[in-house]
Amino acid sequence: MTSEFKLAPSILSADFADLKSALTQCESGGAHWIHIDVMDNQFVPNLTIGPPVVKSLRSKTNKFFDVHMMVIDPENLVEPFAKAGADMISFHVEATNDIQSVIDLIKATGTQVGLSIKPSTELSSIEPYYDQLDLILVMSVEPGFGGQGYIKSSTERVVKIKKRLTELCLQDQVLIEVDGGIKLHNAKEVIDAGADVLVAGSAVFGTSDPVQTIKDFYNLSN
Repeated sequence: MTSEFKLAPSILSADFADLKSALTQCESGGAHWIHIDVMDNQFVPNLTIGPPVVKSLRSKTNKFFDVHMMVIDPENLVEPFAKAGADMISFHVEATNDIQSVIDLIKATGTQVGLSIKPSTELSSIEPYYDQLDLILVMSVEPGFGGQGYIKSSTERVVKIKKRLTELCLQDQVLIEVDGGIKLHNAKEVIDAGADVLVAGSAVFGTSDPVQTIKDFYNLSN
């Protein structure tokens, strides 16, 4: 039986002209979180949304806002996103030379802390921070664009992280989130590997009935 998990639909794949409807679909489908991809056209080759949009969305839903910053100098955006209504702020281990200071800055805002890692980055780069995190975000595609295919080796990375968290008795403290190429046909594999949160973008908002698709994801655990 597949364990319980949280689905975090990514509004990157929604209609940007009607994000309110995307939030309503997440509400109706029962999604736990809303995943918000922040890209700066520097750390990744794409440009998305900033704090003003998050602030506008915040007034439309009480859902947990999972803000994934794919930006250089992440410390500059921590406070603006926290004030805009982020519940979780994740940043990339590859985006800063002072990981500790960014963690401390996020904690100081009262926001939960996530640390994200690209598919080719060694897991050893995040291990020193495990006991300070609320979430580890495993990228299962190269960050920057939605709609990419799942990198199969990501499953083993999730297994290794879960094993290490268990060894450190942190498995109940630190969630593992997987982002990239998640579809209904591979979601169970990723959950069974140890993922607690799945990000799904085009797999939800690229369908004719996003509400039913969200429910279909959750039915995997029944």
